Amino acid sequence: MPARGGAPVSQPLHRRTVLKCIVAVAASTASGCHDDDDGPPTEDRQRFPQSVASGDPRPDRVVLWTRAVDPANADADVELTLQVARSADFRTLVLERKGLRALAEDDHTLRVQVTNLAPRTVYFYRFVVDGQKHERFSSPVGRTRTAPSDDADVPARFVVANCQDFLGRYYNAWQRLLQLDEDLDCVVFLGDYIYETVLTDAGADPRSISFGDPGSALPLPTAAGGPRLAAQSVSNYRDIYRAIRSDPLLQQVHERYPFIVVWDDHEFSDDCWDAHANYTDGRMDEFEPERRRNAEQAFFEYQPLDVTAAPAGPVGVDSIPRYPDARIWRDLSFGRHLRLLVTDYRSYRPDHLIPEDAWPGAVVMDAAVLLSLGLTAAFAADTFAYVDIDAAQNAPQKVILRAAYVQLAVGAGLSLADAIARAEATVRGNVALAYANAVLTQAGAPPLDPTGKPRGIAFVHLGKTDLFSRLGARYVVIKDTFDIYAAWRFGVTGGASEDALGQAQEQWLLAAAREPGTWKVVVSSVSPTAMIWDLSNKADVPAQVRNRYAFDVDQWDGFPDRKRQLLEGLRTAANERVVFVAGDIHASFASVELGVAAVTAPAVSSSSIQEEAAGAVTAAGFPPGSAVYRYVVTEQEATLREGNPGIAFVDTDSHGFTVVEVGPEAVRAAYHLIPSSEVRTDYSARPEDLAARFTRRDFRITPGVISAV
Repeated sequence: MPARGGAPVSQPLHRRTVLKCIVAVAASTASGCHDDDDGPPTEDRQRFPQSVASGDPRPDRVVLWTRAVDPANADADVELTLQVARSADFRTLVLERKGLRALAEDDHTLRVQVTNLAPRTVYFYRFVVDGQKHERFSSPVGRTRTAPSDDADVPARFVVANCQDFLGRYYNAWQRLLQLDEDLDCVVFLGDYIYETVLTDAGADPRSISFGDPGSALPLPTAAGGPRLAAQSVSNYRDIYRAIRSDPLLQQVHERYPFIVVWDDHEFSDDCWDAHANYTDGRMDEFEPERRRNAEQAFFEYQPLDVTAAPAGPVGVDSIPRYPDARIWRDLSFGRHLRLLVTDYRSYRPDHLIPEDAWPGAVVMDAAVLLSLGLTAAFAADTFAYVDIDAAQNAPQKVILRAAYVQLAVGAGLSLADAIARAEATVRGNVALAYANAVLTQAGAPPLDPTGKPRGIAFVHLGKTDLFSRLGARYVVIKDTFDIYAAWRFGVTGGASEDALGQAQEQWLLAAAREPGTWKVVVSSVSPTAMIWDLSNKADVPAQVRNRYAFDVDQWDGFPDRKRQLLEGLRTAANERVVFVAGDIHASFASVELGVAAVTAPAVSSSSIQEEAAGAVTAAGFPPGSAVYRYVVTEQEATLREGNPGIAFVDTDSHGFTVVEVGPEAVRAAYHLIPSSEVRTDYSARPEDLAARFTRRDFRITPGVISAV
């Protein structure tokens, strides 16, 4: 049996092919030639159900990928030959490597590092398998392109895309990119390549996914859309990748362009940090290192990444470190003008600053802290008063508050014993009257008098009003008090509270920004664009919500001090020629903050933030027709512009992708957009109709400036 991965094997040379092979070897930097006397192999997508892909192009190498199965024996390894050529007819091979194996233990996937290639050169590739009776079958033909050499004075062009929810949705954005047939160096995919949850009953929807082993999946609480399961086992995650990579449009994009991929949260778990999930909003401990390793295994199986600087030949998944040792941050150069710095926001970051299970009444900055910061006068109002609930005179109120906690916790799904234990551990110490008095009043007890009481900041002052909730924790927090709390935590923890990238990655990033290259483009799965709802001056909204809100503190807005330091450090290191490309938020932004431009690409197909904001605001008690709903949803784009004057462009209700071109003087960004209402319409047989529904917006970026073109 051939060894795992095999070794390169040359074909026997027939006399009439000698001259052809000499020419092939002389014209290429790799080895190989080809005699196709038996005719070309027959393309067989049944044997290659997820087609082919390429990734992480560099001037002299690229990773090629496929998944191959034996229709007669689904559990068998499959032996393959890789062919690489400079022409689509494969008459002259640059490389032929036999004895490769798509292993069942890797879900029949195969990654091959191909080296000794010429810079900025188009190559065609295919995988070939021998059948019975001298039959030969091949994968679809893939086309890839190496990066230009480091000294090449050429512009670099790439697509930025992210967030391609499959369930019930169609990939109109990918179809449009294929229509345009853009001349690209690569596609930069910013994360949420998969979504880890599936509906348990999707009916006959062709855009559904089911698990082959649902018993190994994680049942989730019933929410809008019906009961769901979350991937937990390797098998579950593989099922999702197989389904998504079976989409013909996505296959064609992979067949045409090399991808540079980074993960965000849904490759593992929604709004994750480190190996922690957030499905239960603090009701349960969701530290799941084995689940994280399972997710990473499937990710590395299905993505053509070069994260270990692997030598030429097959790249085994078991050679790629996984949690807690996984490292996917890396940099790639495309000529003199572009250095692409790919970062990992999820693997090292700490928890969100406001815990999802935070008790709203808990004081987090007491009077002594406010005094030390010179903030006593700023928080002198009665709404910031608090008492020590453990004081003897407050014993009756403590009983009521604990009883209320138990009632709310049991209503949220906790057992009575767990609720009582948490109440005893939580309802103690300094308690904000802004929360306590609301509970006491509802219970029919008299409120506590704030007169003469000390002042402080509690979770309720940051926007947290419920026990177990992402609202007021990961989303919709009161910005001004949150920023004060974040800055204090940042100081007392020596910056650890906001160490989003981890020290090693951040040091690498700042050092790489000083390296040669006209422009440094930072690939960030989440956006640095500040998303602020400023309702502080809106007289037609209730007084209690007249605040400035940060919509999403799962992204960089959740680490404001580290974000400021990082942007300032990158701007200085890169001599002001630094641009972020980002995703995650399902909206389009072009913005400048602290002199650093950010291009945030729309989602390929995932629900827009206008849709998501509508759900959040309605859940908070402000239905359509209310002033809050109007500002936050109906007039969302105007509200975001008002809250952040650095926004030059915003579209919160479209899908699509962004084409970025990096030249010596400027960076150009073209947003290709389609209304989110079109996502459930299949345009695969109606290309003209699809093209008519897309619009385009163009922008030019120079150091610290974005202008419409």
